[in-house]
Amino acid sequence: MDAMRFDLVDLQLFVAVADARSITGGADRAHLALASASARIKGLEQVLGVDLFKRGRRGVELTAAGESLLDHARLVLHHVETMRGDLARFASGVRASVQLLANTSGLSEHLPRALAAFLRAHPDIDVDVEERESTDIASAIATGAADLGFAAEHALPETIERFTFNEDRLMLVSARRSSFASRRQIDFSDVAGHDFVGLTNATALQLHIGRHAARLGLRLHFRARLRDFDAICRMVAADVGIAVVPEAAARRCARSVPIAMSRIRDSWANRRLVICARSFQSLPRPARLLVDHLRQAAPG
Repeated sequence: MDAMRFDLVDLQLFVAVADARSITGGADRAHLALASASARIKGLEQVLGVDLFKRGRRGVELTAAGESLLDHARLVLHHVETMRGDLARFASGVRASVQLLANTSGLSEHLPRALAAFLRAHPDIDVDVEERESTDIASAIATGAADLGFAAEHALPETIERFTFNEDRLMLVSARRSSFASRRQIDFSDVAGHDFVGLTNATALQLHIGRHAARLGLRLHFRARLRDFDAICRMVAADVGIAVVPEAAARRCARSVPIAMSRIRDSWANRRLVICARSFQSLPRPARLLVDHLRQAAPG
């Protein structure tokens, strides 16, 4: 075990090669000469006593041992970045920053007020919020690629720690003169053939809806794609089409535009929204402060 010595450059190179599926591509990403990169990869395999890659004409693929090392390498490099972040706040003029991955509903409906209060209370901490689908958030947290997430609980593996922030069903909204307006509940399969108004394709929620529609064999036709729920609900009120939006957004919009709401019975529409992390205790201090604030701000 004493002979098992390698450095952060080796791990960074290994991750770069794994991501690029090419030693040449990995060397470019790690800013190393190809010969040096090849020698480092071979040296790493010799130190560990296992083959990390299967070499082929089209590049490289990870072996089972390589897959295992990739998880550990990402975690080690993430902890190094966390350490640098924690220490950086002691440097003069340097602010602390927290990265938070959030699904569409969290980003648009649930987090802004809580985050605004946190930022007012902590002027020395910045929060970088990035929109992702809940399944992508789960993967990023599990592999150590991100510290903190706001996601639908059903997408998380049991190994990820979490606490409930809110519950938010997905609702079908329609114009008050629509054939759906009188229905309090609906199966999503009943909307086949109807025109929709939706979010842009890039949003996490739209990917979630599209995936479940495909599983039901539905191909949704969109008359319009917009960037926020308020604009969608105005289009729906004008009877352009129907839409699927979070309950919080639907109820807020219903106060100002004439729309009707129907609860979607399908299980994928019933979502518990949670704050999640690989380990809350091991988060860097700025992230722990944000977690403590969100626990207090949780409506439940």
